[in-house]
Amino acid sequence: MIKTSASLLACDLSDISGELSRCRAAGVDWIHFDVMDGAFVDQITYGSPVLKCVRRSTDMFLDVHLMVNDPESQIKFFAEAGADLISFHIESKSDPRSTLELIRSSGVKSALAVKPGTPVEEVFPLLPLCDMVLVMTVEPGYGGQAFIPETLDKIRALRSFAGAELDIEVDGGINAKTAPLVREAGANVLVAGTGLFKAEDMAQANAALKASQKGAE
Repeated sequence: MIKTSASLLACDLSDISGELSRCRAAGVDWIHFDVMDGAFVDQITYGSPVLKCVRRSTDMFLDVHLMVNDPESQIKFFAEAGADLISFHIESKSDPRSTLELIRSSGVKSALAVKPGTPVEEVFPLLPLCDMVLVMTVEPGYGGQAFIPETLDKIRALRSFAGAELDIEVDGGINAKTAPLVREAGANVLVAGTGLFKAEDMAQANAALKASQKGAE
């Protein structure tokens, strides 16, 4: 089953509560919360205090994506703030195994993220500790980028190796045109920011993403 995760980076941050309500009404499944530290990626976004406010405003599933150099040091804060799932980059400075174990011991689902240039095979030995793998379909750090078609092969390789149970999330350039491509390759969690929040009709845009499921099951 396809799930959609709306990236708050593209929302009206002056009205987070209203934007969250809009996501729920549109049939969005998850909320994607991008954390950038200005070191692992160029930009700085928001931290766990903002996530705590988001959690107070919604009971939707909170999908936290840490784009930071030292994710292990941040797990406690985001787990306590209400994250349901925390993903971090295998390219970060933290030890991936101990970080995954820490996430799980905090009562939160765990996930690894991989950049477009990182061989997806690097995550294979760690899959027993992962509830999900996030395959970046653009370079992390900026919203509104164009989808990188070469990442489809990574999704296919991961799905072939992991089987049907693992959630595979994709993030970057996901819209009604690219959604069928990633779904056919094996992704089942689709992150969209601009494509949802800037759409004239969010419900219609969300339905278009999920329509990629048709004929693919």
